[in-house]
Amino acid sequence: MSRYRHIPNLITGARLLLVPPLIALLWLEQYTAAMVLFLVAGLSDGADGFLARRYGWTSRLGSLLDPLADKLLHVGLYLSLGLLGHLPIWLVALVIGRDVLILAGAAAYRAALGNYRVEPRALSKFNTLMQMVLVLAVIVALGGLPMPAGLIDALIYVVAATTVASGSEYVWIWSGRARDRLRALRASR
Repeated sequence: MSRYRHIPNLITGARLLLVPPLIALLWLEQYTAAMVLFLVAGLSDGADGFLARRYGWTSRLGSLLDPLADKLLHVGLYLSLGLLGHLPIWLVALVIGRDVLILAGAAAYRAALGNYRVEPRALSKFNTLMQMVLVLAVIVALGGLPMPAGLIDALIYVVAATTVASGSEYVWIWSGRARDRLRALRASR
């Protein structure tokens, strides 16, 4: 079985390769094809994670590639849908701003205090789920499939609220950890 341990990384690599054509399909207004690629990307994300956990096929490369593939897909979709006028720019700025805030905070923590272990929060996972549900709903609607009235507007506000709440939670938790770590370092001197 160990000869198959690279399968999750191959699946993740394939997801990375799906990002440019998916973005291009949105810009070319090929929404049905974009919806199919988006679903394939989502299924591949689930498959690589399942295989890595189920069979222990984890690797350092996979731990870097998987979040990179997720973020490139995520940011590419939000930027494209925002620039194309299908999502409000303020929401795109909020979603990407949260990610930038978290990355900047992680970099500052590491630079000042050393290594850390990231533990995705339940609220963050819910926020990511809602962000992707919104993208799917927008692409489905653009593809001409019927969508309940007001669903996309409701999802926009759910995404905005969970994005703010999730970003605030990360700031609160990591600020507290940094404060505690600094106190411990001062006490040990």
